[in-house]
Amino acid sequence: MTASRAALLYAAGLTLLYALIPALTFPGPPLDVVEGFAWGRELQLGYTKHPPMQAWLLEATHHLTGGAYVGGFWLSALSAAIGYLFIWKICRHLGLSAWQGFWSIVLTSVTFYFTLPMPEFNPNILQIPVWTGMILLFLRVLETGRLADWLLLGALAAFGLYTKYFVFLLIGAIGLYILVFRDARRVLSTPGPWLCAAAGLVLLVPHILWLLDTDFLTLQYAASRSKPAASIIGYLWNPLNFLLAQVGNHAGIFLVMIAGFGWLGVKAFRSGWNRSFSRASAHEDRFLLWFAFVPLVVVLLASAVTGNEFEHMWGTPMFVLSGVVAVRFAALPALWPHPRRALAAASAIQAIFLSVIFGQAVLEPYWKQKQTRIHYPARAVAEEMARIWKEDQNSELAYVAGDMWSAANVTLHAPGRPSMFYLHSRTLSPWIDIDDVQDKGLMIVWRGDRDRPLREFLELYPDAVRQGSRTFDYLSDAEIPQVTVNWLIIPPGKVAEAPVN
Repeated sequence: MTASRAALLYAAGLTLLYALIPALTFPGPPLDVVEGFAWGRELQLGYTKHPPMQAWLLEATHHLTGGAYVGGFWLSALSAAIGYLFIWKICRHLGLSAWQGFWSIVLTSVTFYFTLPMPEFNPNILQIPVWTGMILLFLRVLETGRLADWLLLGALAAFGLYTKYFVFLLIGAIGLYILVFRDARRVLSTPGPWLCAAAGLVLLVPHILWLLDTDFLTLQYAASRSKPAASIIGYLWNPLNFLLAQVGNHAGIFLVMIAGFGWLGVKAFRSGWNRSFSRASAHEDRFLLWFAFVPLVVVLLASAVTGNEFEHMWGTPMFVLSGVVAVRFAALPALWPHPRRALAAASAIQAIFLSVIFGQAVLEPYWKQKQTRIHYPARAVAEEMARIWKEDQNSELAYVAGDMWSAANVTLHAPGRPSMFYLHSRTLSPWIDIDDVQDKGLMIVWRGDRDRPLREFLELYPDAVRQGSRTFDYLSDAEIPQVTVNWLIIPPGKVAEAPVN
């Protein structure tokens, strides 16, 4: 079998499994997917937490599949598949052999970010094809200077910023690379980088205008997720904690490499490396190391200087070159005495993670006997809330307010897909037309045994008490405690004038 065919079969088979297993076994979508569907229903240029691309793509799948929620699983698989394709092309442009390209894909696939998180399609996963694609395009423009590639790079950078602002880190790494290295600085005398910047800015204008109009809503959320250091120790611990988490996320690579070497191979590594390591172009190695490590160094320095604790999952796109680095600088697979063992180890790791995903859907409720999001009876709750509203108001439910999980699931599954008025806040839901809400009324929903809604609602409705409640069985035969869903109908003309903060 050729290396290209092996890479195709491995990547296609793996991504298909990561799509099919949750699509066939998950009774409901995870939190980020439900949230994305709720945002996407509005087709806005931005949302409370993120730029709009993830929500737009989920909304597209909702229409393409006739209202099914499984589109999120396929979007995750497609993101990984495109990432693998770009990794293959990066390897070939860097002068690595076809079999080194195959093993780069295999080793990348066993990093944690390409395994267990896959069913939860979110901006972190969507950044995988963005980062790999931008690195590939930048590599190509340095080689050929083609204006078409520069324009594509600008367009993909804009797509990335419509996905998550974390892409600024890669854009900064590209810009810094051009400024630092003399052979790269020559591109500044060509129209390419300026056309690239212009294309990206033109595409970003609508989102920038939305940011100005909403007082930089998504940036406010990003700032709120950064946890400042509680003491001077935090300035040391927070970056170290992030680094250790990323090392742990690479455990799969280390295990596969050890399996390929075996004990004797590890002992003979140093002498074998001196003979087998090919002296490639210094420019190619410099390029690879720069984009593999500079983004990580920047994040660690930012954490150390500010004391902020960064979310570990933000590292998802930063390590798309980890497999390439391992193959290149460990001289793989040439130094492996046991490449078949390495492939067996990679297959075993994937089997374990796929089994865990299957277990989350089918087995976890039995041994944990606790409520889980993917087993939440979302459709039954949504249809019941819509029925209660129609019985009470003799109209279709148009607006639902509540916490994210309670309201978003009604938005996703209720007939007509009512708009989510998130926490009854016009700041957090800037697309809401309060006059239309006043004309059509509003249903407030929340979960639990409380007879009164969340604090945010009590500030607007001080005397609010639930109008009714229902209990629902979770989507499993296990003995999971039922969920109680409460509601309060605010009829037309009685909706509070929610302030814009």
